[in-house]
Amino acid sequence: MAELLRNAPYEGPGRLSGEGFEDEGGSYELAVREHFDAAHMLPGYDGPCQYLHGHTWDVEVVVAGEELDGVGMLYDFKDVKRDLRALLANFDHRCVNDVPPFDRLAPTAEHMARVVFHELAATLPAHLRLKEVSVWESPAAKVTYRR
Repeated sequence: MAELLRNAPYEGPGRLSGEGFEDEGGSYELAVREHFDAAHMLPGYDGPCQYLHGHTWDVEVVVAGEELDGVGMLYDFKDVKRDLRALLANFDHRCVNDVPPFDRLAPTAEHMARVVFHELAATLPAHLRLKEVSVWESPAAKVTYRR
């Protein structure tokens, strides 16, 4: 088997010292973003959003913790994405107003962020905490929920 050829170490300005990276008790945050397409309406809202309309909703979650596993990871991105996708499947290509608890709770981005937060937090291992959930109804409008 041929030996892999590697570049020589970088020797220019900003060269890494190789020191000062030891664990000093810091914390880490991992963020993932997923999306789903759904319709909703906001009864009682004075404006066009009172009528049925749709969005491509983006949902970003931030998970925090201090402990890394043996590989050096806080938590695997794929595990957070898996759990977030499973949760968002409840809403994808549906009218959010028909999905509990939004059949009795206004499906605002604020309520969506809070509901996703509490549902997703229950899936995380004990050494992690869900720091925040942000929900975008458009590329220019988001809301963030933190406990």
